[in-house]
Amino acid sequence: MNQQKISDQVRGKSIRLTWTDGPSRNTSQDHSFHSDGTVDWHSAGSDHAAKVTGAGGHLAGHVSANVPHRPHYAAMKISRDVCLVSYLADSGYTLTVALNFTDKSMAGVASNGENWTPVRGKFDVLPKNAQARAERLVFAGGNAYVMNAG
Repeated sequence: MNQQKISDQVRGKSIRLTWTDGPSRNTSQDHSFHSDGTVDWHSAGSDHAAKVTGAGGHLAGHVSANVPHRPHYAAMKISRDVCLVSYLADSGYTLTVALNFTDKSMAGVASNGENWTPVRGKFDVLPKNAQARAERLVFAGGNAYVMNAG
């Protein structure tokens, strides 16, 4: 992976993406953009003590039994209020979205090796404690577990 500076607009933050258009319409996922340049995500409101979806799940938040690692993400500051974020999941899906921090809207493309689909939605930056919970991941037997979840 090409190492480049990760935008402070998302690095170290947890962000809830709520889809209004595209294949995941009417769903929300919480994404944790870790300071080490990796990302994981799970369906919003899911039990954090359960297996974490994300690295092995696909964009609609479906659970995968195998979570070998967290994929890397790119986050590039476009302007004071806009950040472009992209990552390639183990499932073969890539999500690329522009996050507008002024009106909390997002627009982008979800794609795989065969097709691409425009996506739109809204997002919210979650409180710091949501990121702290995500940082307590333990990987065992190909699965990720959250330790000491409150």
